Amino acid sequence: MSPTTLTQIGRYRILGELGRGAMGIVYRAEDPMLNRPVAIKTIIMSADPEVRGEYERRFHQEAKAAGGLNHPNLITIHDIGREGDILYMAMELLEGVDLRELMQRGRLELRLALDILAQVADGLAYAHERGVVHRDIKPGNVMVLPNGRAKVMDFGIARMRASDIKTQTGAVVGSPKYMSPEQVRGTVADGRSDIFSLGIVLYEVAAGTAPFSAPDTAQFMHQIATATPPPPSALNERLPRVLDLIVARALEKDPDARYQSAAEMAADLRSCLAPLPEAGIDTSLDFDLNLTTTRAARSTTAAPRKVDTRTLKLAPLSAATDTGMHFVLSRRFDSKAGLDKLADLSRSAKS
Repeated sequence: MSPTTLTQIGRYRILGELGRGAMGIVYRAEDPMLNRPVAIKTIIMSADPEVRGEYERRFHQEAKAAGGLNHPNLITIHDIGREGDILYMAMELLEGVDLRELMQRGRLELRLALDILAQVADGLAYAHERGVVHRDIKPGNVMVLPNGRAKVMDFGIARMRASDIKTQTGAVVGSPKYMSPEQVRGTVADGRSDIFSLGIVLYEVAAGTAPFSAPDTAQFMHQIATATPPPPSALNERLPRVLDLIVARALEKDPDARYQSAAEMAADLRSCLAPLPEAGIDTSLDFDLNLTTTRAARSTTAAPRKVDTRTLKLAPLSAATDTGMHFVLSRRFDSKAGLDKLADLSRSAKS
């Protein structure tokens, strides 16, 4: 069955193509049994028996990892199946814009950006508690809905920490720009690897540039493993200084010195967010979004939809994530160490 001529797969009626990835195509489809739209992620299995078997094992592993997760900040998996040479997964069809698209339009208002990333951290905390590591956190895998809700998508290379399926020693998985030092070295990566990747995204949305930059992949990976970027406020002095501390802790090379849970990072992001002005009243950064020519989202797991960031609201906090009125940093936050590190960086820059 050719993927370009698909009209139906399993019980799902194909309505159109949403995007293409490294391993297959994602379709917009309709579930006639439940009368709802869905996204269908497919993998066309290779004719090579060894590769075919690995693809199928990895696909089922993804389904096992993602299918057991039920959280408002994670995409929902509905079904999995196989038809001929095609494996497929039916998932929630999201209407929104991915974070990559929002960043391409211009810098996000800081309050909105911190709220989105705090939600991502909430979703990751839930996944990590259940043994699931995403391994590919990046702006393109975060969908922002019109009501401000953020959803983490594509657990395509997620691994169950206790999985029986082994990967090749030293294999590197993830997007190079957002990799953790553990991924670069090819060592075991747990949930703290996702925290490092989220720290890179946080740096990028706050400072307006990536923390690491190099002309080729090898040098890029070397920077991730060894280089310490300047604090975001060194690139934009109007950023709150507490954000430097959050970024510094998230980007620690040693996982033991990093945030030990995404829930801690989410709490600190909300502590940083609390004193900022309400969304839509920007006094912290010079944001110039091109709101008159909003482009449709481009995503491999969600339907394109125009979202006007002028009306994008902060998602309501749940009882589980409301930090109350004190907004203190996590008790494990070592502010002295963070300030010492920033002082050293400042002295180095002046010398």
